[in-house]
Parts: sequence; structure tokens; C-alpha cells
Amino acid sequence: MKLLIIEDEKGLRESIEEYFAEAGNICEIASTYAEALAKVSLYRYDCILLDITLPGGNGIDILKTIKQKEYNDGILIISAKNSLDDRLEGLDLGADDYLVKPFHLSELRARVSAIIRRKSFNGSNILLFNEIAIDLLAKSIKVNDQPVKLTRKEYALLLYFVANKEKVVSKNAIAEHLWGDGIDMANNFDFIYSHIKNLRKKLLEAGSNDYIHATYGMGYKLTEQ
Repeated sequence: MKLLIIEDEKGLRESIEEYFAEAGNICEIASTYAEALAKVSLYRYDCILLDITLPGGNGIDILKTIKQKEYNDGILIISAKNSLDDRLEGLDLGADDYLVKPFHLSELRARVSAIIRRKSFNGSNILLFNEIAIDLLAKSIKVNDQPVKLTRKEYALLLYFVANKEKVVSKNAIAEHLWGDGIDMANNFDFIYSHIKNLRKKLLEAGSNDYIHATYGMGYKLTEQ
């Protein structure tokens, strides 16, 4: 998962970032309204953890911006405010969920995972693509019911392809999603080819058909054709 943590409280922000990063997720952070607005305007995320009260502005305005631009990022509001009006306003504007501080990080993770399943995978814990089965909770892969051992990056890469099946995804989009926004400063994305080559090799050796194809000058596409 690629997450954006918008939170001005340093201790909480760092705890959330460490918790999700240890599980292999890509985490970007923003501690002010201006930083958050710049991030959501430039990059896309699987889920945005959005605090309402921010230095320099209101998180609700960030939410409005995302919805006005019709971005499809999942949005989980995290706020110390527990009033019904605040909660209803956030949900009415299009937030996917609302979590009141303080909370357990395990609950936060469960809420984030649920949002991503609903938005990208129709709410299912098991994602099927022909003979390939992805267990989103166990983060495991099977081909024809036989386990396939992937690295974290290979797993994330396969999940990204399946979520965008039949769409051409650029090398830049792949790099940004799997390595974070700072990767757009890289001179080239040759390392992506190596990860895709290794992923394809493991899937083929496990008995999968070859679904990942290069689109010359554009990127890659997962397709049944």
C-alpha cells in the first residue's frame, strides 16, 4: 500500500509511519495544510490518513479538493473531534471512514485495509486473476493452489498490476507507487525491469500464464490477451 499520513502531531505521525512501514508499505507524510495540499495535488495514494486540524488550514478543505478533482484515493479521517456534526460532514463530503483519537494502530490498519479492499477489490480478502490467487490479509500468492514466494516489492508490484489490469501503467507510475514520491528524481527506472522480470519468472515457473506485457514507449500492462 502507498499511504499519505497528514498529521501535525509529531509523535502520532511517526508512530503511524513506523507501524505501516515495518509491514512493507510506502508512507509519505505531511504535517501542515500547505504540505498536504501539495502532496494530494501531485501524487495518488491507496489511502490518505487525514487529520482535520492542521497548521495553516483545515483538513476538510483538503478532502474537498480531492473530491472536486475526482481523485479516487481512499480517505480515512483521523481526528480528536468526536462530534456527530464533524463526522457527518466528513462522510457526506466523501470520506470513506472516520476514526476518533486516541486509537489502537491495529484498528487503524484494519480500517485502512478495509477501505482499500472496498475501493480496489470489491471488498474481498481473496483477489483472483485466473489461476493467480492473492490473499490480501496474509499477503501471500498462490498459482493453481500452489504457494509462490515473492519479495515484498514483487508482491506489491503484482497487486498494483492486478488493481490496474488492462490498463497501461508507466514506469514512472510504478516507481512512484512502490518506492514513494522521491523516486521521481531518479535518472532512470531500469531497476523496475529487473523486478518485473523476476516477478514474471516466478509466476511462470509456478505454472502461470504470462500476463505482464511491455507496451513500447509507454510502460507495462497486465492483460489476459
